[in-house]
Amino acid sequence: MVDPLPVVLKPAIASRPAAFRLSEGICTVGSGSKCDLVIDDPTVSRSHVEMSLAPEGVRVRDLGSRNGTLYLGQRIDTAVLSPGTRIFLGGAGLSIELDTEHLSNTATLAATLFRGMTGASAAMLRVFTTISRLDGSLVPVLILGESGVGKELVARAIHEGSRVASGPFVAVNCGALSRELAASTLFGHRKGAFTGAVAARKGAFAAAEDGSLFLDEIGELPLDLQPALLRALEAGEVTPVGEDVPRRVRVRVVTATNRDLPERVRAGLFREDLYFRLAVVTLSVPPLRERKDDVATLARVFARQEGAPDLDDDVVDELVRRDFPGNVRELRNAVRAYLALGSLGNASPSLVPPSPDAPPAAPRFDVSYLAQRDALVDGFTRKYVTALLEHTRGNQSEAARIAGLDRTYLGRMMGRLGVGRSK
Repeated sequence: MVDPLPVVLKPAIASRPAAFRLSEGICTVGSGSKCDLVIDDPTVSRSHVEMSLAPEGVRVRDLGSRNGTLYLGQRIDTAVLSPGTRIFLGGAGLSIELDTEHLSNTATLAATLFRGMTGASAAMLRVFTTISRLDGSLVPVLILGESGVGKELVARAIHEGSRVASGPFVAVNCGALSRELAASTLFGHRKGAFTGAVAARKGAFAAAEDGSLFLDEIGELPLDLQPALLRALEAGEVTPVGEDVPRRVRVRVVTATNRDLPERVRAGLFREDLYFRLAVVTLSVPPLRERKDDVATLARVFARQEGAPDLDDDVVDELVRRDFPGNVRELRNAVRAYLALGSLGNASPSLVPPSPDAPPAAPRFDVSYLAQRDALVDGFTRKYVTALLEHTRGNQSEAARIAGLDRTYLGRMMGRLGVGRSK
């Protein structure tokens, strides 16, 4: 039996308590003083609904309320809803959210090999722990990390531990989709739906039926396609191009990005409601330069995969000294090149220029366009935030005000870029 995920209930209006952490047993929600979660709203019945944990999420049962319990605008009597869902008790909103604090406090795994991934560093063991804690659930996961860190391997590991592990795993790179064919790739099309549609196509959602769909580079998904993806997540329905009747789909969606999605939300390039629906759980995969303890083990694993018995210690030591801006992908390519040529060659230069005012380095073709572009943006952002904090003498609230950023968002940006950390 799969243990249910830790969940917290958060009403959108005044309540007692302000949030309620679900545990064993049943939680009653209503306006009456004897309820476990009391919501002060005239549209909420005294005993409105009861909620309890289930392996799939939260079981919700309406208690004959006057104004009903609504999900996606429809009145429900009984339903099992996943974390990341918002329901309405009468006119009062109630969010069902994952208790990420409880999740992050889970004991770490003492393992080096985990579902096709290798890691002995504390950072990777935390990643393995979070993945294992998600086993059995279908909760949406957003994987964050630079290009080359192995986000698809993480997605496959999540799939292997899920209740749909026996189903297909379908991966789609949203950054490689043309605007014209993006909807067809994801949702399918009927024959003759557009020029060149000489045969019907079922699309990625249908191909991943009863399995997992991995949407890589989700931040690159065209804005006009995002409502359809939100509909697929919320209602489990997709409409193929050229058709009018939606089709039901049962798919677990895992997404990944190396972009700053909150920043894209601010810029109007990514829907906020879609972001919150995808990011029920966010799992950050650290870059290789922050987990040097893994380099030697990974290098030797890659060597064995290429048919070599091992690597000389001096070769491994040289690899450990390098930063690998292309992360694990670049390390694997370096090992392959060494085994083919007998030499490591020069270390790859940093993708970040010394100054945002300096001309960018010549384009490289062993690292993706997105990785090089994001490295340039990160270089400017790092210099800007560092100078800003010097200007405000470390006052982050003042820095956020000057930059026109939310204080919490600025803190996340500093953490991601390693700015402001104590030495």
